[in-house]
Amino acid sequence: MPTPVEKAIWFIESHFAGNITLDDVAKVCDLSRFQMSRLFSYATGNSVTGYLRGRRLTEAARALASDAPDILAVAIDAGYGSHEAFSRAFRDQFGQTPAEIRGRGHLDGLALVEPLREDPKVSVRLPPPRVEASGPLLIAGIGRRFACDDFAGIPAVWQEFTPYLGAIPGRKSTATYGLVTGAGAGDTYFYLAGVEVHDFAELDGVLTGIRLPAQRWAIFRQDDHITTISATIHAIFSTALPEAGLTPGDMPDLIERYGEDFDPVTGAGGFEIRVPVI
Repeated sequence: MPTPVEKAIWFIESHFAGNITLDDVAKVCDLSRFQMSRLFSYATGNSVTGYLRGRRLTEAARALASDAPDILAVAIDAGYGSHEAFSRAFRDQFGQTPAEIRGRGHLDGLALVEPLREDPKVSVRLPPPRVEASGPLLIAGIGRRFACDDFAGIPAVWQEFTPYLGAIPGRKSTATYGLVTGAGAGDTYFYLAGVEVHDFAELDGVLTGIRLPAQRWAIFRQDDHITTISATIHAIFSTALPEAGLTPGDMPDLIERYGEDFDPVTGAGGFEIRVPVI
């Protein structure tokens, strides 16, 4: 099972754009403020509030280096109510002002606070999958390309996508999907957080649509916390698929499916991993 620190990291990475506090992190982990602070500091070398502040300011720095047009809008997104408070915190964190970072257009030399890995080192044993033929499947959402060994940034994609959930035209169900594809493209993969839709006709320029053909799927259910997802995927490809006599297909590499039971606040409720099979 995941530790409280692993749960805390997942929660922060999934919610740092919102108005979360040490109390919120402690509550999700069923600990007191003191217990949460001690455990997190011991495990990571940083305080909960320091890590949370650093992650917010790091993402703000990325936006500024990409020539964000309005520094105040970036400040508000980072949880600051004024340009002055944001600039002071930004300068304390990085030694430069927001305007200086926006002006130079790159992050070289900044001590960025990158996401910590929250994957628990657990052994997962899965029952045989159910196999279904379905499709085609149309997924619309927001995606980002990552290095093949980078999984810590995925929760931030969900944060970026969540505000669009209520306004996607043609949505078919309440389930959400994480689609992984292109793992062999230059040592990178593409991750899309999205929902199933009827068609892509009314999507705006922000959202990406991916159409998957009709095919057979091996479907694995995992009832543990979301932080076990990497261990679950490892178990699927290393043991569960071979034991079931199944060979993975080509596209996509896999799909995560989150149904009504999944709680995006706590990470509990379970999920499914779907792998195309021949």
